[in-house]
Amino acid sequence: MERPRLVIFDVDGTLVDSQQDIVAAMTEAFAVVDFPVPTRSQILGIVGLSLDVAMVRLAPDLDRHAHDRMVQGYKQAYMALRAQTGAAQSSPLYPGAREAIDHLRGMPEVVLGVATGKSRRGLDKLIEAHGLEGAFVTQQVADSHPSKPHPSMLLQAMAETGITAADTVMIGDTSFDMDMASAAGVCGLGVAWGYHPVAALSAAHRVLADFAELPGSLREIWSTTA
Repeated sequence: MERPRLVIFDVDGTLVDSQQDIVAAMTEAFAVVDFPVPTRSQILGIVGLSLDVAMVRLAPDLDRHAHDRMVQGYKQAYMALRAQTGAAQSSPLYPGAREAIDHLRGMPEVVLGVATGKSRRGLDKLIEAHGLEGAFVTQQVADSHPSKPHPSMLLQAMAETGITAADTVMIGDTSFDMDMASAAGVCGLGVAWGYHPVAALSAAHRVLADFAELPGSLREIWSTTA
C-alpha cells in the first residue's frame, strides 16, 4: 500500500455554492447596524475569512461593538435562511463534487479533510444535509483557529492525521486558501468555479476548470513526491 496522502477541501465556493445565503445573510448583518451594504462582489470577496475578520474588512470604519453585532446578525440570518429550505437546497454541491469525494474515498491511501471558515455547527449541518458523514477524517473550522490565510488549520489537520506537508494537497477557490497552503508548505490546487477570480489564485500549483480534472492533477502532484 502506498503511503497516506491527505486531501483537504475548502467548503463554500469549492464543494458547495452557498453564495445566495451568504449575500442575503450579510445584507441582514449590515441592516443590524444601519450601514450601507457592500456590493455582491465585495461580499463574495471575503468568503473564507472568519466572520470577525470579514466584518472588519467590509466595514473598517465601524467599531468592535458594531462588528460583534454584525457577526451575530449574520449567524442568525444564515440559520434562518437555511431553516427555510434546508442546507442541501440552500448550499448545493457543485457539479462533480460528490463524484470526486466518492472517488477519493475509494482510494485506500487517501485521507480526506476540510478546512473552512464555517463554524462547527454550520459544517455539521451541511455534512448531514448532504449525507457526507464519515467522509472527512479531519475537520478544521473557524471556531478553533485564526482566520485563513493563517496556516493553523492545515498544520492541525496534518498533526491529526500524521501526514506530512509533502503528501498534503489543499483545494480551494480563494486566495486565502492558496496563501494558507503556501504558508503551511502544502501544494494548493485552485478551482475556477468559486468566488475569487482565477487571477487571484496566483499561489496555486494549478487551477482546475472542473472536478473531472482533480484525479489527474493529484496523480501528477503525487508522482513528484513518490
